[in-house]
Amino acid sequence: MITDPMITRIGQGVELHHHQGQREAARDLFAQIWDGIGGEQGDPLHICVLAHAMADVRDDVHQELVWDQRALAAADLITDERVAQAGVTLSVAGLYPSLHLNLCECYRKLGDLDHAREHLQQAQATIGALGDDEYAQLIKSGLERMTEQLDAGDSPLPA
Repeated sequence: MITDPMITRIGQGVELHHHQGQREAARDLFAQIWDGIGGEQGDPLHICVLAHAMADVRDDVHQELVWDQRALAAADLITDERVAQAGVTLSVAGLYPSLHLNLCECYRKLGDLDHAREHLQQAQATIGALGDDEYAQLIKSGLERMTEQLDAGDSPLPA
């Protein structure tokens, strides 16, 4: 059970966006939380989770990429002890498949298929850190979809 109040607030923003379709409200809440955690000087766990969620509400793929890169960089500073302290059930290693999958998607959208494939490979290499629950299935299906799109050379923007 999540015991960290900031992670809970971030979850409320994710709920607004993904389950209630309130993208703008989620973006506003995430901006308030970003200020509240001290931005780049905040707790790496908060930065990682928040940046990962903030990327999803960006309209511009370049901004999405910046937030996804920020999330990945913060993940490298998180310990399993800190994750457990926050009540998050994943290990730090369990964060990486989704982080790399999102970066893969950004690079694919930008037409940078080489970088997209690199992040796809990194996501695939770290998928073993996940169990066999609903979340893991979601990430695995995302990896399968990305693999198919990259194999087809699917890039929405001219390379």
